[in-house]
Amino acid sequence: MARTRAQDFEEKQRSILDSAAQVFAEQGMEKASMAQVAAHAHVSKALLYHYYPSKDALIFAIIVTHLEELDSAVEEADNPELAPNARLRELVGAVLETYRGADNQHKVQLNASSALSEEQKAEILALERQIVRRFALVLDMINPGLNDKDRPLLTPVTMSLFGMMNWMYMWFRDGGRISREDYADIATTLILEGVKAVR
Repeated sequence: MARTRAQDFEEKQRSILDSAAQVFAEQGMEKASMAQVAAHAHVSKALLYHYYPSKDALIFAIIVTHLEELDSAVEEADNPELAPNARLRELVGAVLETYRGADNQHKVQLNASSALSEEQKAEILALERQIVRRFALVLDMINPGLNDKDRPLLTPVTMSLFGMMNWMYMWFRDGGRISREDYADIATTLILEGVKAVR
């Protein structure tokens, strides 16, 4: 008889992912063990392996869950009826808000490539590209010249914006002198003012 899914399956699964992300972020992918994750999540190793059969499956699940949440937030924030400048600000704000409380997941995403299979990396890359594409579309509206076939600058400009957002966790602290909303304004302004001058 097939094992039925517990009513709190998703809640337990999320708790395990959050605990695992903290362990991996603090210990590193290679040093961290499934035993450490189980202890931190207050579950048995048997239960942990019931949810995730291997360490790479767990790392992959952390990253995919994080990216799927990011993609959903960006999709929800993307309003084609807004002027491109305002539309970009909404997208930046959505990313920075989704990053709130997700520093561990973000560190795992940035540092986990050696622990993943090529197939897993390809699936993650497809999700990342889907998110980046939304930003590139809006930046192209702001400055169509970035997409010149002889000197294509749309991707470098888009990835520069993601560099500002993705490395924010290294210095930003909630409750500090500037808020996430403040930084969303700053990052958007830097890109908007700078993108006009890019030729």
